[in-house]
Amino acid sequence: MELTDAQLEKLKQLAKNVNSIEDLMGKNGLISTFTADIINSLLESERDIHLGYPSHAVEGRHSGNSRNGYSKKTVQGDRGPLELKIPRDRDGSFTPQVVPPHSRVLEGVEDQVLSLYAVGMSTRDISDQLERLYGPSISPSMVSQITDSILPRMQEWQNRLLDPVYVFVFLDAIHLKVRRDGRVQNTAVYTCLGVTLDGEKHLLGLWIGESEGARFWQSVLTDLKNRGVVDILFVCVDGLTGFPDAIGSIFPNAEVQECVIHAIRRSIKYVAWNDQRKFMADLKLVYKAATEEAALCALDELNHSWGKRYPQAIATWRNHWPYLGTFFAYPECIRRTIYTTNAVEAVHRQMRKVTKTKGAFPSQEAALKQLFLNLRLVEKKWTMRLSKWNEVLNYLMVSHHERISPYIT
Repeated sequence: MELTDAQLEKLKQLAKNVNSIEDLMGKNGLISTFTADIINSLLESERDIHLGYPSHAVEGRHSGNSRNGYSKKTVQGDRGPLELKIPRDRDGSFTPQVVPPHSRVLEGVEDQVLSLYAVGMSTRDISDQLERLYGPSISPSMVSQITDSILPRMQEWQNRLLDPVYVFVFLDAIHLKVRRDGRVQNTAVYTCLGVTLDGEKHLLGLWIGESEGARFWQSVLTDLKNRGVVDILFVCVDGLTGFPDAIGSIFPNAEVQECVIHAIRRSIKYVAWNDQRKFMADLKLVYKAATEEAALCALDELNHSWGKRYPQAIATWRNHWPYLGTFFAYPECIRRTIYTTNAVEAVHRQMRKVTKTKGAFPSQEAALKQLFLNLRLVEKKWTMRLSKWNEVLNYLMVSHHERISPYIT
């Protein structure tokens, strides 16, 4: 957009009073003062385009629509409030895009509010922070309205179509305190992380329920299927009772791997503190074995050494072995990916950074809103592909050829 002669002259006059960075960039500096003029010019240009002719042009005579003055509007900019003149037309068909109707905050400020909310700041904290920067112009209620603007995008993201096949899917839940029916209750947020045939990680959705259970996970997996997922090769989970059956009921061909780290924690709690180091050294021979046969031999040795003192610690491995030993059938490039749920737990660590200071969320919607905004930041930091992905895909093209070849482009 080119500046008019009048605007250039005004800019020159204002520039004469600029003697410091504060005069240029401050709340009442040159840039803040002139920003309103530029936005007003953009709005005027928008109306010209809408009408199809510039001001005072002969083409506008008897055109059926014409200019109809202005209405005043104050919006919050990134350097404070701006007084704008919103153009109107005679038949009311003009809708400005630079400053949409009902908008009280410019896009840059909205992005700033959403970023602060995403890292865990409360609406009141954000309002106080912006007041220190720009003056008392954005109240906590306005901050809440801005963050609510993310809800349609969150709903669209939650309902989007997914890829037909995922190589790896990691399922886990994080627990938050949420106020419901006037009481603060522990609430499970279910997280699903998928790895595509291109080796890219994507969060497939967030779901919220009263507590973690296999039945709710079954409804999560049903949602994935309804959104286009046809097949999953490997599903990595913790040792939740009934989890493998819930997965098999929706994706019967998926191979389930229970998290080895969860299994270690589950067994070590039965071992006396002064024996834990020696027990762990012997247990390591089980899950670090080269083959499943060697692992079972190491488990027998573990039972021989420790079974009389800690039978329950050994039983936890034997009882869960059908799903703990899945990864032994695959090469190292796949083993290191599926033997733990670390991939999704890394996402949960990022979530906890923004939720640990919260006493309780006022509602389930508020919890999902903040987690969704935070996850958008987390995804930007991810590498494009899992390491050694070509090696993984080359192996799967042989071992799982019929299941993935129709979807390889």
